[in-house]
Amino acid sequence: MARQLDTHSCSTEEHDEPAATLAGPVRHVPRAREPLDDEESNTSGLASVLVFFIVLGSIVAFRKPLSGYLDSPDVQLWGTIFVSLVVQAIPFLALGVVVSAAIAVFVPPHFFHKVLPKRQALAVPVAGLAGVALPGCECGSVPIAGGLVRRGVAPGVAFTFLLAAPALNPVVLAATAVAFSGTPEMVVARAVASALAAMAMGWLWLGWGRPEWIKMPARANVDGAPKWLAFFATMRHDFISAGGFLVVGAVAAAFLKVVVPAQWLNVLADNPLLAVLAMAVLAVILSLCSEADAFVAASLSQFSLSSRLVFLVVGPMIDLKLFAMQVGTFGRSFAFRFGPATFVVAMAVSAAVGWVLL
Repeated sequence: MARQLDTHSCSTEEHDEPAATLAGPVRHVPRAREPLDDEESNTSGLASVLVFFIVLGSIVAFRKPLSGYLDSPDVQLWGTIFVSLVVQAIPFLALGVVVSAAIAVFVPPHFFHKVLPKRQALAVPVAGLAGVALPGCECGSVPIAGGLVRRGVAPGVAFTFLLAAPALNPVVLAATAVAFSGTPEMVVARAVASALAAMAMGWLWLGWGRPEWIKMPARANVDGAPKWLAFFATMRHDFISAGGFLVVGAVAAAFLKVVVPAQWLNVLADNPLLAVLAMAVLAVILSLCSEADAFVAASLSQFSLSSRLVFLVVGPMIDLKLFAMQVGTFGRSFAFRFGPATFVVAMAVSAAVGWVLL
């Protein structure tokens, strides 16, 4: 039976009207916490500023004792990787936050009820193909999917878009074609495997996902405010929230990239099964933007095309920064179930598609 979602909206419309859903009986999803009032919000902001200056002051005060440690090659490599991850992700995160805020404020709930098939099982492939129209990466798709869920779109449908958009959009496919200029079938294989894996996860959620696993954080209280003010307040709140978890994911990804020895990859590449698993894990650790991962995959020539396809499919669907952002957007209960399931499905589907097409 198709599921329905009752979500908390931050639009200027009245909240006593239930959010529109695709089909089926209403199934309640726990609402987010009540939004902070102005006094609590100001206190929280002041605390954040205070923590920032405490950390900054500590760095200045202990700069001499730390100078030898900060000059080490490993620390400098970590800093380079961390900055590169954040810098390449921030523009796409900002794009996703803008789209998410626009959906939350300007798009009425009944819009998705009209444009998506009433049967959620049919809406899943439609959402997957909709990813072709978004020239962004996975960092932007997380807040967009969150905005869709808030506006009443069935979670399984929104999650299909979340997984498909980073790999099916024209920019990523064009980059893949350039990186694998001598192997055009890699572009087809990436598109097919990404679409199948995304739709498989969407259907799995429709069948076994539970609404209570999703605990979305409260947004700014913008009831009664002009739409443009509501838009900017929502955008600012989402950017700060998602950006914080992006930084956490980038810190972890940079740390693991420095720790894992490069020579291990050569040993793993000699075993086909281990190569597939290694490339899937490597995609999670490196946390590359989907617009750039094809060039990294092409450079790993010691691995087979099939294992490199796994790298290209798994990375945009689940990596360290994405996992951290999913925790911040949908809650820990969701992320700790959805993340591992996505990893297994994406790895299995891409390996099968690679065996057939490559």
